[in-house]
Amino acid sequence: MKPNTLLRRTSARTLVATGLAASLLFAAGCAKSEDDDSGGDSAASQDQADAGQEVASDGDDGGKTCAIDAYGGKKLDLKNATVGFSQSEKEANPFRIAETASIKAEAEKRGVKLLTANAQSQFSKQISDVQDLIAKGADLLVIAPLNSDGWEPVLRAAGAKHIPIVTIDRKINATACEDYVSFIGSDFVEQGKRAADRMIETTGGKGKIAILLGAAGNNVTTERTKGFQDRIKEKAPDLEVVFKQTGEFAREKGQQVTEQLIQSKPDITGIYAENDEMGLGAVNALKGAGKKAGDVKIVTIDGTKGAVRGIVDGWIDGVIESNPRFGPLAFKTLDTFTKGEKVSQDIVIKDSAYTKDNAKSDLNKAY
Repeated sequence: MKPNTLLRRTSARTLVATGLAASLLFAAGCAKSEDDDSGGDSAASQDQADAGQEVASDGDDGGKTCAIDAYGGKKLDLKNATVGFSQSEKEANPFRIAETASIKAEAEKRGVKLLTANAQSQFSKQISDVQDLIAKGADLLVIAPLNSDGWEPVLRAAGAKHIPIVTIDRKINATACEDYVSFIGSDFVEQGKRAADRMIETTGGKGKIAILLGAAGNNVTTERTKGFQDRIKEKAPDLEVVFKQTGEFAREKGQQVTEQLIQSKPDITGIYAENDEMGLGAVNALKGAGKKAGDVKIVTIDGTKGAVRGIVDGWIDGVIESNPRFGPLAFKTLDTFTKGEKVSQDIVIKDSAYTKDNAKSDLNKAY
Protein backbone atom coordinates (compact mmCIF):
# COMPACT_ATOMS: atom_id res chain seq x y z
CA MET A 1 0.00 0.00 0.00
CA LYS A 2 3.04 2.23 0.51
CA PRO A 3 6.56 2.18 -0.95
CA ASN A 4 8.93 -0.11 0.93
CA THR A 5 10.88 2.85 2.19
CA LEU A 6 7.74 3.97 3.98
CA LEU A 7 6.94 0.60 5.55
CA ARG A 8 9.81 0.41 7.99
CA ARG A 9 9.07 0.62 11.67
CA THR A 10 10.95 2.62 14.22
CA SER A 11 11.78 1.81 17.81
CA ALA A 12 12.49 3.98 20.81
CA ARG A 13 12.54 3.89 24.56
CA THR A 14 9.94 6.50 25.22
CA LEU A 15 6.19 6.11 25.13
CA VAL A 16 4.14 9.03 23.96
CA ALA A 17 1.74 10.79 26.22
CA THR A 18 3.79 10.64 29.45
CA GLY A 19 3.06 13.62 31.53
CA LEU A 20 -0.48 13.78 30.19
CA ALA A 21 -2.67 15.57 32.71
CA ALA A 22 -5.41 13.42 34.15
CA SER A 23 -8.00 16.18 33.91
CA LEU A 24 -10.61 16.16 31.17
CA LEU A 25 -13.42 18.45 30.20
CA PHE A 26 -16.25 15.96 29.94
CA ALA A 27 -19.47 16.90 28.22
CA ALA A 28 -22.40 16.90 30.57
CA GLY A 29 -24.84 16.09 27.83
CA CYS A 30 -24.54 13.94 24.73
CA ALA A 31 -26.84 13.68 21.73
CA LYS A 32 -27.94 10.21 20.78
CA SER A 33 -27.06 10.68 17.13
CA GLU A 34 -23.46 11.33 16.13
CA ASP A 35 -24.01 11.92 12.41
CA ASP A 36 -23.06 15.60 12.51
CA ASP A 37 -20.03 17.85 12.26
CA SER A 38 -20.42 19.66 15.54
CA GLY A 39 -17.89 19.77 18.36
CA GLY A 40 -20.42 18.73 20.99
CA ASP A 41 -21.18 20.14 24.43
CA SER A 42 -18.38 21.55 26.58
CA ALA A 43 -19.73 21.54 30.14
CA ALA A 44 -17.16 20.15 32.54
CA SER A 45 -17.48 17.98 35.62
CA GLN A 46 -14.55 17.87 38.03
CA ASP A 47 -15.69 14.54 39.40
CA GLN A 48 -15.55 12.99 35.93
CA ALA A 49 -12.30 14.78 35.14
CA ASP A 50 -10.70 13.02 38.09
CA ALA A 51 -11.31 9.71 36.26
CA GLY A 52 -9.47 10.76 33.09
CA GLN A 53 -7.13 8.33 31.36
CA GLU A 54 -3.48 7.84 32.23
CA VAL A 55 -0.98 5.68 30.42
CA ALA A 56 -0.08 2.50 32.27
CA SER A 57 3.65 2.71 31.52
CA ASP A 58 6.19 5.45 32.14
CA GLY A 59 7.48 4.78 28.62
CA ASP A 60 10.83 3.31 29.60
CA ASP A 61 10.06 -0.13 28.20
CA GLY A 62 11.58 0.00 24.74
CA GLY A 63 8.22 -0.52 23.04
CA LYS A 64 7.74 -0.13 19.29
CA THR A 65 7.04 3.35 18.05
CA CYS A 66 5.89 5.08 14.87
CA ALA A 67 6.85 8.36 13.21
CA ILE A 68 5.73 10.20 10.11
CA ASP A 69 8.78 9.30 8.03
CA ALA A 70 8.05 5.61 8.60
CA TYR A 71 4.30 5.89 8.12
CA GLY A 72 4.42 8.07 5.05
CA GLY A 73 2.37 11.01 6.21
CA LYS A 74 3.24 14.69 6.37
CA LYS A 75 3.71 17.11 9.23
CA LEU A 76 0.84 19.46 9.96
CA ASP A 77 -0.53 21.69 12.67
CA LEU A 78 -3.34 19.86 14.44
CA LYS A 79 -5.23 23.13 14.94
CA ASN A 80 -5.50 23.51 11.19
CA ALA A 81 -6.44 19.87 10.57
CA THR A 82 -9.80 18.15 10.21
CA VAL A 83 -10.20 15.05 12.36
CA GLY A 84 -12.76 12.36 11.52
CA PHE A 85 -14.15 10.24 14.35
CA SER A 86 -15.99 6.98 13.67
CA GLN A 87 -18.05 5.59 16.55
CA SER A 88 -19.04 1.94 16.28
CA GLU A 89 -22.14 1.38 18.38
CA LYS A 90 -25.49 2.91 19.15
CA GLU A 91 -25.51 5.57 21.84
CA ALA A 92 -27.45 3.34 24.22
CA ASN A 93 -24.34 2.08 26.03
CA PRO A 94 -22.91 4.48 28.64
CA PHE A 95 -19.39 3.54 27.53
CA ARG A 96 -20.08 4.81 24.01
CA ILE A 97 -21.82 7.94 25.24
CA ALA A 98 -18.83 8.82 27.44
CA GLU A 99 -16.34 7.93 24.70
CA THR A 100 -17.98 10.12 22.06
CA ALA A 101 -18.47 13.00 24.51
CA SER A 102 -14.79 12.84 25.45
CA ILE A 103 -13.65 13.03 21.82
CA LYS A 104 -15.99 15.97 21.13
CA ALA A 105 -15.00 17.84 24.29
CA GLU A 106 -11.28 17.55 23.55
CA ALA A 107 -11.72 18.64 19.93
CA GLU A 108 -13.64 21.70 21.07
CA LYS A 109 -11.08 22.44 23.78
CA ARG A 110 -8.27 22.37 21.19
CA GLY A 111 -10.24 24.24 18.53
CA VAL A 112 -9.97 21.33 16.09
CA LYS A 113 -12.58 20.78 13.39
CA LEU A 114 -14.24 17.42 14.04
CA LEU A 115 -16.35 15.31 11.70
CA THR A 116 -18.26 12.48 13.37
CA ALA A 117 -20.24 9.42 12.32
CA ASN A 118 -21.96 6.61 14.21
CA ALA A 119 -22.18 3.15 12.63
CA GLN A 120 -25.19 2.20 14.79
CA SER A 121 -23.63 -1.23 15.44
CA GLN A 122 -23.51 -2.07 11.71
CA PHE A 123 -20.04 -2.91 10.45
CA SER A 124 -20.84 -2.28 6.78
CA LYS A 125 -22.06 1.19 7.77
CA GLN A 126 -18.88 1.86 9.71
CA ILE A 127 -16.77 1.07 6.66
CA SER A 128 -18.83 3.43 4.50
CA ASP A 129 -18.83 6.02 7.32
CA VAL A 130 -15.04 6.17 7.40
CA GLN A 131 -14.83 6.29 3.61
CA ASP A 132 -17.25 9.23 3.75
CA LEU A 133 -15.14 10.98 6.39
CA ILE A 134 -12.16 10.65 4.07
CA ALA A 135 -14.19 12.02 1.15
CA LYS A 136 -15.25 14.99 3.30
CA GLY A 137 -11.61 15.91 3.82
CA ALA A 138 -10.53 14.32 7.09
CA ASP A 139 -6.76 14.74 7.52
CA LEU A 140 -6.63 12.38 10.49
CA LEU A 141 -8.87 9.56 11.71
CA VAL A 142 -9.83 8.29 15.15
CA ILE A 143 -11.71 5.00 14.88
CA ALA A 144 -13.51 2.97 17.56
CA PRO A 145 -13.79 -0.28 15.57
CA LEU A 146 -16.87 -2.47 15.78
CA ASN A 147 -14.95 -5.51 14.48
CA SER A 148 -11.25 -6.27 14.30
CA ASP A 149 -11.33 -7.76 10.77
CA GLY A 150 -12.57 -6.42 7.45
CA TRP A 151 -10.89 -3.01 7.39
CA GLU A 152 -9.04 -3.43 4.08
CA PRO A 153 -11.24 -0.97 2.08
CA VAL A 154 -10.66 1.77 4.64
CA LEU A 155 -6.95 1.06 4.94
CA ARG A 156 -6.54 1.26 1.17
CA ALA A 157 -8.41 4.55 0.98
CA ALA A 158 -6.56 6.10 3.92
CA GLY A 159 -3.22 4.71 2.74
CA ALA A 160 -3.59 6.25 -0.69
CA LYS A 161 -3.79 9.68 0.97
CA HIS A 162 -1.35 8.89 3.80
CA ILE A 163 -4.02 9.67 6.39
CA PRO A 164 -2.87 8.75 9.92
CA ILE A 165 -5.27 6.47 11.83
CA VAL A 166 -5.49 6.00 15.59
CA THR A 167 -7.79 3.25 16.85
CA ILE A 168 -9.29 3.37 20.33
CA ASP A 169 -10.71 0.74 22.70
CA ARG A 170 -10.54 -2.10 20.12
CA LYS A 171 -7.75 -3.16 17.79
CA ILE A 172 -7.96 -3.84 14.09
CA ASN A 173 -6.12 -6.79 12.61
CA ALA A 174 -3.59 -4.84 10.56
CA THR A 175 0.03 -3.71 10.76
CA ALA A 176 0.93 -0.87 13.09
CA CYS A 177 2.95 2.00 11.56
CA GLU A 178 1.94 0.73 8.13
CA ASP A 179 -1.85 0.50 8.07
CA TYR A 180 -2.49 2.58 11.21
CA VAL A 181 -0.36 4.59 13.61
CA SER A 182 -1.33 3.60 17.14
CA PHE A 183 -3.85 1.68 19.23
CA ILE A 184 -4.98 3.25 22.51
CA GLY A 185 -6.84 1.05 24.97
CA SER A 186 -6.86 -1.21 27.99
CA ASP A 187 -5.01 -4.45 28.58
CA PHE A 188 -8.05 -6.68 28.06
CA VAL A 189 -6.32 -9.90 29.11
CA GLU A 190 -5.37 -8.23 32.37
CA GLN A 191 -8.97 -7.04 32.81
CA GLY A 192 -10.13 -10.65 32.51
CA LYS A 193 -7.56 -11.78 35.06
CA ARG A 194 -8.62 -9.10 37.52
CA ALA A 195 -12.27 -10.07 37.05
CA ALA A 196 -11.33 -13.68 37.78
CA ASP A 197 -9.48 -12.65 40.93
CA ARG A 198 -12.58 -10.86 42.12
CA MET A 199 -14.78 -13.85 41.27
CA ILE A 200 -12.44 -16.18 43.17
CA GLU A 201 -12.51 -13.90 46.19
CA THR A 202 -16.28 -13.44 46.28
CA THR A 203 -17.10 -17.15 45.70
CA GLY A 204 -14.35 -18.57 47.86
CA GLY A 205 -12.93 -20.26 44.78
CA LYS A 206 -15.64 -22.91 44.55
CA GLY A 207 -18.84 -23.41 42.57
CA LYS A 208 -20.26 -23.18 39.07
CA ILE A 209 -19.88 -20.02 37.03
CA ALA A 210 -21.15 -18.68 33.73
CA ILE A 211 -19.56 -16.29 31.25
CA LEU A 212 -21.66 -13.75 29.35
CA LEU A 213 -19.40 -13.25 26.33
CA GLY A 214 -19.12 -9.96 24.51
CA ALA A 215 -19.79 -9.56 20.81
CA ALA A 216 -17.91 -11.87 18.48
CA GLY A 217 -15.30 -10.64 16.02
CA ASN A 218 -13.23 -8.28 18.14
CA ASN A 219 -10.17 -8.56 20.35
CA VAL A 220 -11.92 -7.30 23.49
CA THR A 221 -14.14 -10.36 23.81
CA THR A 222 -11.37 -12.79 22.94
CA GLU A 223 -8.87 -11.31 25.38
CA ARG A 224 -11.26 -10.75 28.29
CA THR A 225 -12.34 -14.38 27.97
CA LYS A 226 -8.77 -15.66 27.81
CA GLY A 227 -7.61 -13.67 30.80
CA PHE A 228 -10.54 -14.82 32.93
CA GLN A 229 -10.37 -18.50 32.00
CA ASP A 230 -6.60 -18.70 32.33
CA ARG A 231 -6.66 -17.18 35.80
CA ILE A 232 -9.52 -19.43 36.98
CA LYS A 233 -7.65 -22.49 35.73
CA GLU A 234 -4.48 -21.34 37.44
CA LYS A 235 -5.84 -20.25 40.81
CA ALA A 236 -9.27 -21.84 41.35
CA PRO A 237 -9.64 -25.31 39.80
CA ASP A 238 -12.78 -25.83 41.93
CA LEU A 239 -14.54 -23.02 40.06
CA GLU A 240 -16.11 -24.68 37.03
CA VAL A 241 -17.19 -22.71 33.96
CA VAL A 242 -20.42 -24.51 33.03
CA PHE A 243 -22.00 -21.98 30.65
CA LYS A 244 -20.74 -19.57 27.98
CA GLN A 245 -22.93 -17.59 25.61
CA THR A 246 -22.73 -14.20 23.97
CA GLY A 247 -24.80 -11.35 25.31
CA GLU A 248 -23.45 -9.11 22.53
CA PHE A 249 -22.42 -6.41 25.03
CA ALA A 250 -26.14 -5.48 25.33
CA ARG A 251 -28.33 -5.29 28.44
CA GLU A 252 -31.43 -6.82 26.85
CA LYS A 253 -29.46 -9.72 25.40
CA GLY A 254 -27.63 -10.21 28.70
CA GLN A 255 -30.98 -10.51 30.45
CA GLN A 256 -32.29 -13.01 27.90
CA VAL A 257 -29.20 -15.18 28.15
CA THR A 258 -29.31 -15.11 31.95
CA GLU A 259 -32.96 -16.14 31.94
CA GLN A 260 -31.95 -19.18 29.90
CA LEU A 261 -29.04 -19.78 32.26
CA ILE A 262 -31.27 -19.80 35.34
CA GLN A 263 -33.50 -22.40 33.73
CA SER A 264 -30.69 -24.68 32.56
CA LYS A 265 -28.31 -24.17 35.51
CA PRO A 266 -30.40 -23.31 38.57
CA ASP A 267 -27.44 -23.99 40.88
CA ILE A 268 -25.20 -21.37 39.26
CA THR A 269 -22.81 -19.70 41.71
CA GLY A 270 -21.44 -16.75 39.76
CA ILE A 271 -21.72 -14.80 36.52
CA TYR A 272 -18.84 -13.07 34.77
CA ALA A 273 -20.25 -10.46 32.38
CA GLU A 274 -17.72 -9.05 29.94
CA ASN A 275 -19.30 -5.61 30.18
CA ASP A 276 -21.56 -3.79 32.62
CA GLU A 277 -24.59 -3.68 30.35
CA MET A 278 -24.78 -7.49 30.20
CA GLY A 279 -24.19 -7.63 33.95
CA LEU A 280 -27.11 -5.28 34.59
CA GLY A 281 -29.22 -7.44 32.30
CA ALA A 282 -28.23 -10.43 34.43
CA VAL A 283 -29.36 -8.54 37.54
CA ASN A 284 -32.77 -7.93 35.95
CA ALA A 285 -33.09 -11.63 35.14
CA LEU A 286 -32.17 -12.67 38.67
CA LYS A 287 -34.68 -10.24 40.15
CA GLY A 288 -37.35 -11.58 37.79
CA ALA A 289 -36.59 -15.11 38.95
CA GLY A 290 -37.10 -14.14 42.58
CA LYS A 291 -33.43 -14.26 43.53
CA LYS A 292 -32.07 -12.06 46.28
CA ALA A 293 -29.05 -9.78 46.08
CA GLY A 294 -25.94 -11.88 46.62
CA ASP A 295 -27.51 -15.23 45.75
CA VAL A 296 -25.46 -15.25 42.53
CA LYS A 297 -22.14 -13.44 42.50
CA ILE A 298 -21.72 -11.06 39.55
CA VAL A 299 -18.46 -9.52 38.31
CA THR A 300 -18.43 -7.16 35.33
CA ILE A 301 -16.11 -4.89 33.34
CA ASP A 302 -16.58 -1.19 32.42
CA GLY A 303 -17.30 1.13 35.33
CA THR A 304 -20.70 2.65 34.52
CA LYS A 305 -22.72 4.36 37.22
CA GLY A 306 -25.44 1.73 36.93
CA ALA A 307 -23.03 -1.11 37.65
CA VAL A 308 -21.28 0.70 40.49
CA ARG A 309 -24.68 1.43 42.03
CA GLY A 310 -25.31 -2.30 41.66
CA ILE A 311 -22.39 -2.88 44.03
CA VAL A 312 -23.79 -0.40 46.53
CA ASP A 313 -27.16 -2.19 46.32
CA GLY A 314 -25.56 -5.61 46.80
CA TRP A 315 -26.39 -7.10 43.37
CA ILE A 316 -22.93 -6.83 41.83
CA ASP A 317 -19.76 -7.96 43.59
CA GLY A 318 -17.07 -6.21 41.57
CA VAL A 319 -16.51 -4.01 38.53
CA ILE A 320 -13.19 -3.76 36.70
CA GLU A 321 -12.94 -0.35 35.07
CA SER A 322 -12.47 0.15 31.34
CA ASN A 323 -12.02 3.90 31.00
CA PRO A 324 -13.79 5.36 27.92
CA ARG A 325 -12.45 8.92 28.14
CA PHE A 326 -10.10 8.71 25.16
CA GLY A 327 -10.29 12.33 24.01
CA PRO A 328 -7.18 13.89 25.61
CA LEU A 329 -4.91 10.92 24.93
CA ALA A 330 -6.12 10.43 21.35
CA PHE A 331 -5.57 14.08 20.44
CA LYS A 332 -2.25 14.18 22.33
CA THR A 333 -1.11 11.22 20.24
CA LEU A 334 -2.22 12.85 16.97
CA ASP A 335 -0.60 16.14 17.92
CA THR A 336 2.72 14.50 18.78
CA PHE A 337 2.69 12.37 15.63
CA THR A 338 1.82 15.20 13.23
CA LYS A 339 4.67 17.29 14.66
CA GLY A 340 7.04 14.57 13.46
CA GLU A 341 7.75 13.04 16.84
CA LYS A 342 7.56 9.33 17.67
CA VAL A 343 4.49 7.80 19.29
CA SER A 344 3.98 4.33 20.71
CA GLN A 345 2.25 1.78 18.50
CA ASP A 346 0.42 0.42 21.57
CA ILE A 347 -0.62 2.83 24.31
CA VAL A 348 -2.05 0.94 27.26
CA ILE A 349 -4.12 2.87 29.79
CA LYS A 350 -4.60 2.40 33.51
CA ASP A 351 -7.91 1.03 34.77
CA SER A 352 -9.16 1.12 38.35
CA ALA A 353 -11.74 -1.15 39.99
CA TYR A 354 -14.84 -0.91 42.15
CA THR A 355 -15.75 -3.15 45.09
CA LYS A 356 -18.00 -2.80 48.13
CA ASP A 357 -15.12 -0.98 49.83
CA ASN A 358 -15.05 1.99 47.45
CA ALA A 359 -18.21 1.84 45.32
CA LYS A 360 -20.15 4.40 47.33
CA SER A 361 -17.30 6.85 47.76
CA ASP A 362 -16.13 6.55 44.13
CA LEU A 363 -19.54 6.53 42.45
CA ASN A 364 -18.91 10.05 41.12
CA LYS A 365 -15.94 8.72 39.11
CA ALA A 366 -18.13 6.25 37.21
CA TYR A 367 -19.73 7.25 33.90
